[in-house]
Amino acid sequence: MSESPNPNIIDADSITGEMHPIRRGVISIGSNLGERRVNLQGAVDALADTPEVWVTEVSGVYETAPVDAPEGSREFLNAVLLFDTTLSARTLLERALAVEAAYGRERSGVANEPRTLDVDLVVLGDRRADEPDLQLPHPRAAERSFVLVPWLALEPDAEIPGVGPVAELVEKTGRDGVRLREDIELEVH
Repeated sequence: MSESPNPNIIDADSITGEMHPIRRGVISIGSNLGERRVNLQGAVDALADTPEVWVTEVSGVYETAPVDAPEGSREFLNAVLLFDTTLSARTLLERALAVEAAYGRERSGVANEPRTLDVDLVVLGDRRADEPDLQLPHPRAAERSFVLVPWLALEPDAEIPGVGPVAELVEKTGRDGVRLREDIELEVH
């Protein structure tokens, strides 16, 4: 586990002196193409290496059935990362897309198509966004066991702002098809 700054303080840029609030965030990662575990570990490493992002915890790895995916899609490996950051939601989204691209993510326009890597910003503090390419909290996170179950394992008192406690959402969505892979572990280096 990496060391986290106190989330109640404000970080001052050492060059400009500009003040930036530190926010707690949640990112979901998944892969169902190629070397799935390698792809997930690469995402953890890339996000942990991002300036002004401090990955504090990584969930266990869960194997899950693809949701609303094309027929014949392979099962996913999924995990959730908790982090502190001074970066904006827009900057985090751009970083997530860059990490996906670095691992060969291709977008053909087919909904829920197989992918080498999926990196989704789920929440960023209590920030809200409703733009075509950036929605916070993530609009489908509350319905997806593959996000909720790993997150609940890390933070039993977690909540999706404006939606509700993750524990209650897990009760609604269930845990069917979400299996902890005890033989796979991701690390923060």
